[in-house]
Amino acid sequence: MRITIFGTGYVGLVAGTCLADLGNDVTCVDIDNQKIQKLKKGSVPLFEPGLPELLTRNVREQRLFFTTDAVSALLEAEVIFIAVGTPSAEDGSVDLQYVDAVAETIGKHLSHYAVIANKSTVPVGTADRVTEIIKRHQKNKVSFSVVSNPEFLREGSAVQDFLHPDRVIVGTSDEKAKSIMEQLYKGITRPTQPLIFTDVKSAEVIKYAGNAMLATRISFMNEFARFCEKVGADIKAVAKGIGLDQRIGPRFLQAGLGYGGSCFPKDIKGILHQGKTEGSPFRILEAVDKVNQEQRIFVCEKLKKQIPHLSGKTIALWGIAFKPKTDDIREAPSLDIIRFLLKEQAQVRVFDPEAMLATKALFPSLHYAQTPYEALEGADALIIITEWNTFRELDKEKMKSLMKQPFILDARNIYEPEEIRKSGFIYVSIGRP
Repeated sequence: MRITIFGTGYVGLVAGTCLADLGNDVTCVDIDNQKIQKLKKGSVPLFEPGLPELLTRNVREQRLFFTTDAVSALLEAEVIFIAVGTPSAEDGSVDLQYVDAVAETIGKHLSHYAVIANKSTVPVGTADRVTEIIKRHQKNKVSFSVVSNPEFLREGSAVQDFLHPDRVIVGTSDEKAKSIMEQLYKGITRPTQPLIFTDVKSAEVIKYAGNAMLATRISFMNEFARFCEKVGADIKAVAKGIGLDQRIGPRFLQAGLGYGGSCFPKDIKGILHQGKTEGSPFRILEAVDKVNQEQRIFVCEKLKKQIPHLSGKTIALWGIAFKPKTDDIREAPSLDIIRFLLKEQAQVRVFDPEAMLATKALFPSLHYAQTPYEALEGADALIIITEWNTFRELDKEKMKSLMKQPFILDARNIYEPEEIRKSGFIYVSIGRP
């Protein structure tokens, strides 16, 4: 099939590359010419395991193309994906200016029937909005179908998630669109990985409801972690005990610094805003958002309890990315921790395997270490912020010898308390006695 994707961000680039790898001819469109030229040469602007190899192969085999020319990209497209950014506005609502711009472009230049599939995370009702914009700007009064096709990609395993999905959701009541989308996804859907058709608005809600549920589990466990510390229980044991209940399951039950990234914070704010607008407020999600923000303060208070006066102290941070296996620092908890430390006039030394380049643009004055050990030199404390596997089995004696004080604040619970304390560290974690 001939596919056009507007947007070469995280979702657009992964979707386009994977669809090309399934044998389709895919053209990815972006207004950033510098980015497009780099992509043509095989330079991937984000860290995602497996993506560079896949992209290079499909560019070489002439199934994957990149352009700034939206008009030519629309000429023969059978399916047109909208995968542009939908950032939060100041009031928490979703800024749809980029979606609107793509819809206007499609309206002006579409010359044949095509399915327009919205992959961007958008408020309920956006498919109707896109349809109206396209019709308003049409020069050629051709028919088209707008469907909702939300993405469920996890950063760090997005290629695997796309090619082996839990499910594929398509919202449409149009039989012609259904047939085309079935053809598009037949290479990756299975009885255990079904393609599910719903009405358009239900598909739009599914995306928000899924992310809201996962964010709720995270904040739920962080609240229980605080309770466990008060009563002397162990949140890791609690998570294991409830996770074995088949009605609950073990995933997203880890206490820590809370959620970040490009999806959960933005989507929670977006659905909260739309709920208020529709007169159906989400009381639980209001608490989820509040707990998530408080969790960062909670960790900072733990540090202050051990080191009341941080001015002039050296604090090492392991991890900046909002989660392992990505270089994404959008809404990362680490950023709030860094701001707190700088306000307290501490000296900050950081190490992250992938996210330091992006962080330098925000905080150029930090010491960016080349290794985890270098970050520890002269440190009065180490805060573990991102649970990269490389941090788990490092030489504890060497770590201790490099630090001014052997204090570890483990905000991701990657170490076992008894074991790390036997190595001579003062050790504080989340939700454990």
